[in-house]
Amino acid sequence: MIKYSIPDFGYGYSIEEICKQKKLQGNPYATPKESSGGIGKSFKDKLAIVSHYLMNKRLGLQVNYGFEAEHIMQELASDKLAANGMAGEPHIVVSDMFSDFFKVPFLPKEDADFTFIDLFAGIGGFRLAMQAVGGKCIFSSEFNEPAQKTYFANYGDMPFGDITLEETKRYIPANFDVLCAGFPCQAFSIIGKQQGFADTRGTMFFEIQKILQTHRPKAIFMENVKQLVTHDKGKTFKVILGILADLGYHVKWKVLNALDFGVPQKRERVIIVGFLDAAKTELFSFDFDKKPYNLKNVLQSDKEVDSSLFVSDRILQKRKDSTKDKKIFYPSIWHENKAGNISVLDYACALRTGASYNYLLVNGYRRPSSRELLRFQGFPEEFRIVVSHQEIRKQTGNSVAVPMMAEVAKRIKALL
Repeated sequence: MIKYSIPDFGYGYSIEEICKQKKLQGNPYATPKESSGGIGKSFKDKLAIVSHYLMNKRLGLQVNYGFEAEHIMQELASDKLAANGMAGEPHIVVSDMFSDFFKVPFLPKEDADFTFIDLFAGIGGFRLAMQAVGGKCIFSSEFNEPAQKTYFANYGDMPFGDITLEETKRYIPANFDVLCAGFPCQAFSIIGKQQGFADTRGTMFFEIQKILQTHRPKAIFMENVKQLVTHDKGKTFKVILGILADLGYHVKWKVLNALDFGVPQKRERVIIVGFLDAAKTELFSFDFDKKPYNLKNVLQSDKEVDSSLFVSDRILQKRKDSTKDKKIFYPSIWHENKAGNISVLDYACALRTGASYNYLLVNGYRRPSSRELLRFQGFPEEFRIVVSHQEIRKQTGNSVAVPMMAEVAKRIKALL
């Protein structure tokens, strides 16, 4: 369900309209001939090209696909005008039909200090962190369509899709300062089967390798589950660090916990930072002062939460029986581990995509709302929710803790 309202421009492409579509693979305004594949690109691909072109143009950056983007804009404009009975209207300015893309809460500053690309972008946790310290994103890529919609609604550019395709990589601008990547963690996660490089998701690191070989950015900023460090007795991590070294990057890494950065969520992640300049890597430090967290700052009142998030009487009684000998306090998060043991905590354990629907309960009787899940990851209140609660569960479980990443980003920027 769309949680915000955007004015209807009558003839333009609105973000709300686009996000309401169940699938973005086909162009709903194309003629039957075009829909059959004559153009060769999906509606979603075209949105990615146009939105990135417009965003980079706004920032004063030229891209090598400008002619293609302008052609697609003309095509999309013709389709939309025809669908609204306005074909051939001479007063319509094509670029105005896409002006809604700039009516988003998190536009980069036009006078940003450095550039970065956002790979495996999810819902933009890296992007928020980097923009907060003066960065501008000039390319984003994310394969999951609901995540693409969330990203588009908040930042104004539709992420490109499959980064394993050379066709996708060709839209990466030649020069940028920092490569950001929270590459898929399921292949290494304790919740997953920890198959590592044997899982196709684990091989996504090699796509990063290809991009680094081609573009040679000044710095890299990557994140993954802490199990990456010990996977296959440390061999997997050794391979990754070895590849980065062979590419000329001098790297430091550390397992950080979001709980130490003012976020009431115990989320331990390995953070990898590297520079081509060894002296800059030497100056980089992972020593941060701990910041206090407060669960009250995350939780909504029960009246604000949808009734579907309250557990059944059976589950409620089961939780009460399991905590008879425990100290109960409020507000609290009741966490159920894999063995079925319940802990009563003043923070949430790591948000997970594949966990039980009831593994985290607020005060023992309800599940966290979509807004609360976003707050647990440090996303601002302005962040737009344009997908279902189930999708938000997945998206926040796959995301990064924004305040933690912003502190690291601040130190990277200082050394660029």
